[in-house]
Amino acid sequence: MTLASGIDRISRFFGIIAAVLVAVACSISAGNALSRYALDLSSNAFLEIQWQMFAATFLLGAPYVLKLNEHVRVDLVYGSLGPRGKLKVDIIGYLVFFFPVCFIMLEMAFPWAWASMRAGEISANAGGLPVWPAKLLLPFGFVLLTLQGLAEFIRRVAALRGDIALDVHYEKPVQ
Repeated sequence: MTLASGIDRISRFFGIIAAVLVAVACSISAGNALSRYALDLSSNAFLEIQWQMFAATFLLGAPYVLKLNEHVRVDLVYGSLGPRGKLKVDIIGYLVFFFPVCFIMLEMAFPWAWASMRAGEISANAGGLPVWPAKLLLPFGFVLLTLQGLAEFIRRVAALRGDIALDVHYEKPVQ
């Protein structure tokens, strides 16, 4: 459980960074709108840094959301299962869906991001920013997400074995 706790701390750290990036991106967006309409000044760099921060928010924040068990889930039967049933569904879900998707994303994203970084890729827009830092966020974010998935998997296996108590309570969203 020490490994899982360490991964949790990493996810929390990057989750806080993601939350700060939301505030920064909103400030840049508001500043861009004000400068464009009040001063008739604008820059593609403002728009590009916003989408890069938006990407960072999701890629850095996703592991923390997974840690908090607030991620999107398709609830066909999960809500009606007991605690052990939920643990089993989670374990199967991690093995059959979560980890394979993460590994595929990592396998595809690393070469793509690495090539972009080595080429020093920048935006084709006038006044555009370097693109490669945002592209590097994709494999980095999936490494973090995979690690948090590992922590959750370890926790659920331990709970299923009876080594720890784990709250798998899930509230189905009201629609």
